[in-house]
Amino acid sequence: MPVEKIDTLVVGAGQAGIALCEHLGQQDVPFLVLEKSRIAEAWRTSRWDALVTNGPVWHDRFPNLEFNGNAPDEFVGKDRVADYIEEYADMVNAPVRTGVEVLSAEPFKDRAGFRVETSDGVIEATRIVSATGAFQHPVIPSIIKNDAGVEQMHSQSYRNPDQLAEGAVMVVGAGSSGAQIADELNRAGRKVFLSVGPHDRPPRRYRGRDFVWWLGVLGLWDMAAQKPGTEHVTISVSGAYGGRTMDFRRLASEGVTLLGRTETYQNGALTFADDVRKNVDAGDDNYNKLLDDADAYVDAMGLDLPLDPDAHQTWPDPDSLNNPIRSLDFAAEGITTIIWATGYKQDFSWLKVDAFDDKGAPIHQRGVSKEPGLYFLGLPWQSRRGSTFLWGVWHDAKFVADQIAIQRAYADYDGQAEVVKAAAE
Repeated sequence: MPVEKIDTLVVGAGQAGIALCEHLGQQDVPFLVLEKSRIAEAWRTSRWDALVTNGPVWHDRFPNLEFNGNAPDEFVGKDRVADYIEEYADMVNAPVRTGVEVLSAEPFKDRAGFRVETSDGVIEATRIVSATGAFQHPVIPSIIKNDAGVEQMHSQSYRNPDQLAEGAVMVVGAGSSGAQIADELNRAGRKVFLSVGPHDRPPRRYRGRDFVWWLGVLGLWDMAAQKPGTEHVTISVSGAYGGRTMDFRRLASEGVTLLGRTETYQNGALTFADDVRKNVDAGDDNYNKLLDDADAYVDAMGLDLPLDPDAHQTWPDPDSLNNPIRSLDFAAEGITTIIWATGYKQDFSWLKVDAFDDKGAPIHQRGVSKEPGLYFLGLPWQSRRGSTFLWGVWHDAKFVADQIAIQRAYADYDGQAEVVKAAAE
């Protein structure tokens, strides 16, 4: 069986891989995209039923394609996002081959390029772009044993309240997923306990503008790196129910019991750090800082945006803040399910290269690996805060495609004293 050869092999047809297709096509780079499932598979099968985008579709989209049929300020459902990514793939004639899994990729020892083992045979690629996404493998901390008598699942596996056994629910994690799931379960009449760690929580809207607009004009989407000490701080925001500010005091007033960070599990009881007030207060400080920065921007620019005094009002402290719970007996509270909204880890074990740090993270500069011919796309904070958003990954994809075109131009140089056009540009 002949070995297939391609200049650039893109691994993954999620939003990162599909975003790259337009730019590689414009650069006339011969390329192929391999996807083990379907285009945008994670949006269809790894999200809960009621999930909507965290930003309105006028903002959370690829620059060259609008969400046709949706209002600009709408927060659309997960299936609509998947359809949109497929529409974009069709628009740019993306050469996607689905149902093919990449098993390994190893650089040749005596020449440029990689030998790629796939479920459909061997491919030789001069370059590889790993576009496998930021959310690959769900992380469940090894705190509670599987035989503890309580159902455990990651937020990736949660679909809706009816899926769960009767009883109270413990949700661990107060980022967007954990907070939204806790809110949904509480609205469904479940007794909900929510373990709250450090987080940022922007206002959904302020002075007539969505928070995505404020982060844009304040330059916060283009932050190149997180501030020291905030590397693991999550953001809690929601477009659900038309878009409301995620306020943990409000959730508590509606029935959710707030707890500190989850620590240990012994004798049927989960213990928590004494930091729930600290974490909620820090989230409030982040919220108020954005309001202050927005007000300063309005004044400096002379904008006619209405005052929003309601945004500065606070919900009263719930009892779970005034009298923090340090230990929770699952049987006594009737807790039958625990949902871990504790993030994901990436897996690049298929790449047989020395291009990762001691934690397994890629060593790269804006997606350009230390391994010649290897690129990454879709990494959190790849170049900026917005790198994992549709529009952000599109800009990262353009940079990666440009770097590929430059390297192709250098490779084509024949040694004559002439300027290589693509490299010079």
